[in-house]
Amino acid sequence: MAITSANQLELLQTAEAVAREKMIDPGLVVEAMEESLARAAKSRYGAEMDIRVSIDRKTGKATFTRVRTVVEEEELENYQAEFTVEQAKQYLENPAVGDTFVEEVPPVELGRIAAQSAKQVILQKVREAERDRQFEEFQDRAGTIINGVVKREEYGNVIVDVGRGEAMLRRNEKIGREAYRPGDRIRCYIKDVRRETRGPQIFLSRTAPEFMAELFKMEVPEIYDGIIEIKAVARDPGSRAKIGVVSYDGSIDPVGACVGMRGSRVQAVVNELQGEKIDIIPWNEDMPTFLVNALQPAEVAKVVLDEDAERIEVVVPDEQLSLAIGRRGQNVRLASQLTGLDIDIMTEEEESKRRQAEFEERTKLFMDTLDLDEFFAQLLVSEGFTNLEEVAYVEIDELLVIDGVDEDTAKELQARARDVLEEQARKALERARELGAEDSLISFDGLNPQMVEALAEDGVKTLEDFATCADWELAGGWTTVDGQRVKDDGLLEKFDVSLEEAQTMVMTARVMLGWVDPADLEAEAEEGQEAQHGEAVAEEAEE
Repeated sequence: MAITSANQLELLQTAEAVAREKMIDPGLVVEAMEESLARAAKSRYGAEMDIRVSIDRKTGKATFTRVRTVVEEEELENYQAEFTVEQAKQYLENPAVGDTFVEEVPPVELGRIAAQSAKQVILQKVREAERDRQFEEFQDRAGTIINGVVKREEYGNVIVDVGRGEAMLRRNEKIGREAYRPGDRIRCYIKDVRRETRGPQIFLSRTAPEFMAELFKMEVPEIYDGIIEIKAVARDPGSRAKIGVVSYDGSIDPVGACVGMRGSRVQAVVNELQGEKIDIIPWNEDMPTFLVNALQPAEVAKVVLDEDAERIEVVVPDEQLSLAIGRRGQNVRLASQLTGLDIDIMTEEEESKRRQAEFEERTKLFMDTLDLDEFFAQLLVSEGFTNLEEVAYVEIDELLVIDGVDEDTAKELQARARDVLEEQARKALERARELGAEDSLISFDGLNPQMVEALAEDGVKTLEDFATCADWELAGGWTTVDGQRVKDDGLLEKFDVSLEEAQTMVMTARVMLGWVDPADLEAEAEEGQEAQHGEAVAEEAEE
């Protein structure tokens, strides 16, 4: 088959027909044709030749050309597609490395095998273009809800027809034991779109918290308009869910707007989620207040927040404990997911016992170290003193408020406390030296003798050892393992060293050792301040 004037226009007509059918750019189809014809020409003229084909977009005329490139003599490898500067002089004026010489060659006759090869190239290119279009289309729709039709089920995974492609609803992304038959209509959340060798893979979900948020956005106009915002969602798919909502218009109740007239809005979401019960909770910037709301219907007597550990302690009346925990721990688990905090629930009786134990422990501490009677030690604890440092270095006026304590007694208390602390520091220093702690570590600013002792017991004996420590190794922290938060004990955690303080000390040690340039630290600090300023400006602009 030769490319004659009779079938030149057919090339363009074919390209347009294929592009229309596959909904891709006709230019991509023409480029595929050019590549396929060039490949067929190479099989005729030689695979090493650089043969290129250009199809006129108006007339459909195909032009075959041979391209040769000027290269350095020592780099000449392909004699059919390259030539030296000296060889190029008979074709070009003043040739230079990188110049090309293009000459037209006669069109080739496409035999049966060549035509089949050209067809395969065109089909492959069209298929790739179709995949790219499909990926770009669904990539933009990731994070939204899509309606589809169930095509089939494979090993528990549901294959869904979403119009211009197929998507997969995996078995673990289905709600409960819901089952589908071919032809059933289904509504899902587009969780992820990936580009893979076999084409774009679209993964759907009906269990994702975002699916519920998007359903509410469809049912509640105030959420769509931005008047109400869903701040957090926690789900036990098919059973129960909690969502935290906030209104930016004081005249609109966010909970009432999401519930709707006679529960019509929330009921529409419940029906879509196979009867999943939904608790709608008013959001509050104050995390303890928000948690109290999230634990409803249980009543909360007391909340203690530990921001560093991202844990919150909740005290409930004895009769409310089972309600707060919920069936199989569902209520407290959802509240934990909603707030992003680990929750410890205890009854008032358990908290009372714990506080009594702490009171007795501190009373004994003051009795043993300060040589006080039980009554006087209890007075100190009752006034909020928890350790010897507080007694030794507090303003004397704070001791004078205790009944029966005059100025002389207060001074005597502080003197005793300081003597005990100095003796403890002396023993800690002796112990640290016995363990091999060097003066470079002992004299480091920010470490007291007890800290040096604790470091030496763990093998940190020099300033170099200290400089290699990570901040979390010193201050402690939390790690998430298999969805559970696990405590990492820090070497200096018992001395109330924060993560920021640990980081500062480690960086100071590295600067002293010459490992880090102070100028680099200043530059990083300035970049951090600029980034924070940029974020603040962006937030103000959004508001």
